[in-house]
Amino acid sequence: MSRIAIADLSLAGLKRVTRQHLGDARGFLSRLFCAEELAVAGWQKPIAQINHTYTAKRGTVRGMHYQTPPHAEMKLVSCIRGKVFDVAVDLRAGSPTFLQWHAETLSADNGCALLIPEGFAHGFQTLTDDCEMLYLHTSAYAPDAEAGLRVDDPRLGVAWPLPIAELSARDRKHPLLTPQFKGMDVA
Repeated sequence: MSRIAIADLSLAGLKRVTRQHLGDARGFLSRLFCAEELAVAGWQKPIAQINHTYTAKRGTVRGMHYQTPPHAEMKLVSCIRGKVFDVAVDLRAGSPTFLQWHAETLSADNGCALLIPEGFAHGFQTLTDDCEMLYLHTSAYAPDAEAGLRVDDPRLGVAWPLPIAELSARDRKHPLLTPQFKGMDVA
């Protein structure tokens, strides 16, 4: 019996994963990951790393982060406390949706996660105070492959729902995209 529903989103390869909550008077059980069920959505590699973030202040933005090949990674991103506006940007060279973005609201209550393929940048804005996120990665963090996009890059035009309350110094320093940026080859 499947406990995970997978829906295609507007950018090829990007998926919404909705988890079934099985509950009773004690609370609930929810399957966070199942390699067999997620294989049909493109998850083919083992989990190489799991990260957990806590963000205290509503309106904070983290992102837009990605790793370049050969360390490009698929991510399964979940909000386990609070609510976030979660954004993925297609950076795949030659993609018909190159530089387009898609956002989903993820929360501890809605049971949704975002399955982000290799070749995408990712970031989020907290819609409540005290948000916690859980990330499953197919590649371990590689400092030399770390990259990011400016969250306010006009070429992307991400429509953040709240004024940006906090942004790290690292995320402020990401460069604006230039016309020379042709994307990543992740094939």
